[in-house]
Amino acid sequence: MTFFNSEMVRAEMTEISQLQEEVYGNVFKFHSMDNQEKIKHVNLLKNLLEKQRVLYTRMSLSDDPEAQEMKNKIIESAKMMGLQDDMNVSQMFGNMEKLLESLMEELDKS
Repeated sequence: MTFFNSEMVRAEMTEISQLQEEVYGNVFKFHSMDNQEKIKHVNLLKNLLEKQRVLYTRMSLSDDPEAQEMKNKIIESAKMMGLQDDMNVSQMFGNMEKLLESLMEELDKS
């Protein structure tokens, strides 16, 4: 069985896709959301980020050529969006997580 034919992987990818749609559907409304809506949105982002991190890790550990190809595409996309050569995708996930935690702290204060 290939990596992407696994029921678990397919379910994770479906869930990631649904979360992305929900997050992207509200991203431009963020500035007009009340505090509770913003907290909910940040929690969705955190959930999405964690699921993406897990899937990326699974791809990294897989020897399936399709998984490795997808992993490489993710790396290239991240580089096009500003990932520096001296940083890896795992560090990028960590930085994004710290950013979301910081945002959540600010929302909790208000």
